[in-house]
Amino acid sequence: MRKLETRAYICILIVACLVLGMVIFIFQLVKDGGKWATFYANKHIYAQGKLAVGNIYDRNGKVLEENQNGNIVFNDDYWARRGTVHVVGDRNGNIATSAEVAYRKDIVGYSWLTGTYSVSGKGRDIKLTIDADMSSAAAKALGDRHGVVVIYNYKTGDILTMVSGPNFDPAEPPGETNDSSGLFINRALSSKTVPGSIFKVVTSAAAIENVPDIEDFNYYCGGSYRIGNETVNCYSAHGPVNFESALVESCNGAFAQITNMCGANVMRNYVKKLGLTKSYDIDGIKNIGGSFEFPDDNEYNLGWAGIGQYNDLVNPLSMTVFLGAVAGDGKAAEPSLLRAPFKSPVLTDQMIKPETARKLQEMLRADVSDGYGDWRFPGLEVYAKTGTAEVIGKPSHAWLTGFLKDEAHPYAFTILVENGGFGIDSCPDILNAAMGAATNSSEQ
Repeated sequence: MRKLETRAYICILIVACLVLGMVIFIFQLVKDGGKWATFYANKHIYAQGKLAVGNIYDRNGKVLEENQNGNIVFNDDYWARRGTVHVVGDRNGNIATSAEVAYRKDIVGYSWLTGTYSVSGKGRDIKLTIDADMSSAAAKALGDRHGVVVIYNYKTGDILTMVSGPNFDPAEPPGETNDSSGLFINRALSSKTVPGSIFKVVTSAAAIENVPDIEDFNYYCGGSYRIGNETVNCYSAHGPVNFESALVESCNGAFAQITNMCGANVMRNYVKKLGLTKSYDIDGIKNIGGSFEFPDDNEYNLGWAGIGQYNDLVNPLSMTVFLGAVAGDGKAAEPSLLRAPFKSPVLTDQMIKPETARKLQEMLRADVSDGYGDWRFPGLEVYAKTGTAEVIGKPSHAWLTGFLKDEAHPYAFTILVENGGFGIDSCPDILNAAMGAATNSSEQ
């Protein structure tokens, strides 16, 4: 009897182990099955080490990358291929943040129930939020320069254009390279760069909400501003400026003073509050957050930090989302790359008060109408700030960031031309080219 009882316990233990093992296996299958199925050794979906199934289209159904009986073809437009390569990928897996890598499970059509089996055997089609025509126009305007062009819909979150330079034609990929120039890096997602004067929009937001009577601010710019034994220089002597005209004139001296009026702690809080240190989850792809230093014990360095210099480094996509929030009365849709017509946008937290956003809208509109001139943006009502970020030993980086208040095109944008000199000289033509293509491209 005792032997039977022992054997029964052993049987129960074996069954328990089998059940536990099955539970663990099912958990791992659901959790990691996509990784197992899309492993490079799976000859069902790879040919010569390259993904050989699935198709990728833009928001309007235009081919970005298509599998035709084992042959991979790309969009037939040269600049569209270059303008979307960092978003789509190159079938060699070189671009870690590409749709090919991040959405591989969707491309091969994996399901934990059926594996990679599909009736057609070709995997699934995925549609991205990217607009091929806008990307083509932006890439052509950027040319062979290093930089970034990001345009996104701040109401839906759809990223329409995310051009990174240097880039290449995936139909004729480069040979072996150590990628010292960052050829395979999507700068919109994976870089952070000194922002220069576009950061004055951030400082303006902090000042509106934290400096009493900022509307009464007045400053006389003689071309420089003394802080102790140090000097903050402007590009020219602007004469008398108030809070609004200081942004139009992009007066360094005025903004060094305004930054110190805000204080280091406020500035630290605001780069976080405005999402500039955040890493956004873009349907499984993440960008990197910016980094900033606001010293408590050095008014000179704090002043330069508020101007967008010192140790400021901003990510272009995060900056674009913040400008989208300015356009959206303090909130914006978080960025997305997978096209899902019935998906509701996820909104950011309330970055700034609605009245603060409306004040910044007025100031950024004045920047263009009273500063740069509307003639630079024909047919567009642009709200924007340029930046000319100083880089030691090299020409300055050129920036333009802003948005359109247009029901048909509620777009926020950030353009960076590395070592491009003045933002107002290098960036408007790129924006105009992309927006010109947008008017000819139907959003679905």
